[in-house]
Amino acid sequence: MSNRKIFEILLIEDNPGDAQLVREALKESRSLVHLHHVEDGIEAMAFLRREGRYAKFNRPDLILLDLNLPRMDGRQVLAEIKGAPDLRSIPVVVLTTSTAERDIAWCYDQHVNSYISKPLDFGKFVEDIKGIEYYWFTLATTP
Repeated sequence: MSNRKIFEILLIEDNPGDAQLVREALKESRSLVHLHHVEDGIEAMAFLRREGRYAKFNRPDLILLDLNLPRMDGRQVLAEIKGAPDLRSIPVVVLTTSTAERDIAWCYDQHVNSYISKPLDFGKFVEDIKGIEYYWFTLATTP
């Protein structure tokens, strides 16, 4: 049995194609990664609060958050995460199609850890996901 840590990632993404790209990119991960996927902000907050069917899930080591979500917008999710003392230390990477300066500035005002615009090119998207994984699970030291 390996002594290597299994890293937990919560992907909050409503686009099935983008979620599949993240899954595919993480299959080649250098780290042991367990990906959890929810499709909207309500489910994301239930997961993070360990409510209902999420009661037995581990706290994520990293959150990948899309901004444009149904039911509860990613901006609301980010504000709730960073406003909650028990959640705010979880690194959040916004991974979205928006390149709007107001979105970028607002997210950093809310203490997002990183903001990445989704590239349109498949290869670049996979490369970016691998870079996120490498940075957060190899280079960075987190609580």
